[in-house]
Amino acid sequence: MKAARWHGVKDIRVEDIDTPEPGPGEVAIKVAWTGICGSDLHEYLAGPIFVPVEQDHPLSHDKAPITMGHEYCGTVARLGDGVSGLAIGDRVAIEPIFACGSCPACHEGKYNLCDSLGFVGLSGGHGGFAATSVVPARMVHKMPDDLSMEQGALVEPAAVALHAVRMSTLKAGDMAAVFGAGPIGLLVVEALRVAGAAQIHVVKPSPERRAKALELGATSVIDPMANDPVTAIRAATGGVHVAFEVTGVPRVLPQCIDSTRHEGQTLIVSIWEGDASFNPNTAVLKERQLQGTIAYRNVYPAVMELMVQGYFSAEKLVTKRISLDEIVDQGFDALVAEKSQVKILVKAPD
Repeated sequence: MKAARWHGVKDIRVEDIDTPEPGPGEVAIKVAWTGICGSDLHEYLAGPIFVPVEQDHPLSHDKAPITMGHEYCGTVARLGDGVSGLAIGDRVAIEPIFACGSCPACHEGKYNLCDSLGFVGLSGGHGGFAATSVVPARMVHKMPDDLSMEQGALVEPAAVALHAVRMSTLKAGDMAAVFGAGPIGLLVVEALRVAGAAQIHVVKPSPERRAKALELGATSVIDPMANDPVTAIRAATGGVHVAFEVTGVPRVLPQCIDSTRHEGQTLIVSIWEGDASFNPNTAVLKERQLQGTIAYRNVYPAVMELMVQGYFSAEKLVTKRISLDEIVDQGFDALVAEKSQVKILVKAPD
């Protein structure tokens, strides 16, 4: 079968590999759609970050080259021995987290904080940029009948956003700022609407992304190239209750902190390619909080229920649909060159 595989920086190849078969406790998925994630783009431009190169990942037992793709959905094609609760033909979204099940975080049910955390399509395994994926049955979530397959490919990134908002201290009626309006930043805007934020101020240089943020419910948008975002946010709010950092750009982190009120909180959602710094006194003197968040846990059913209600709409977020053969030039390279692109979905080959 065809699969898009990471070999190195700016070296993703569509090549023929053996079709995987499910072992005991595993499920083979006929992939429908897979989204290109910001994490995928980081691996393409500056990896390896999650991709294991020199040693096998302890849970996937894989190293590069690996089949990419972790935002995906499809239909159950084959069941391994011992799998129950699923049937061939079920429409499913994949929760692609590798977790050991035995470390302290896993014992507490916080499997996204696993000591050996990994992701299908980033840390190895049979990722979604292929005709067929094989995953442990615990990663498979049945989709409601009302959801399209395109919506199924958005469950994973929407789960990142919803988990981030759940991890925050935000209460209904509070004010928030979102620094960054890529796919995750835009989904955070929608998750903040779900949570009852009274004001949502979005910072982004791209005019196309600012327009999309307003369409999705932002109260205001700020071009940081034309205006100081901290000054603009504090003038409008006196300081937000929670700021979400969704850029991974070092100079943005102190801006997020400075945009919050006393006892405000900054949620760091991005995966970083390097260090960032800030003056700790900005946190100390106002008793501000800094909180990290990674991926998600126990939110897929809630995400899909919110999608049924109209949130996290593929019609508003998906800007391009391509074939697997086009994944590099029309996918990864397009996301770098075309700021109008939000979410690009890749159709699996037959």
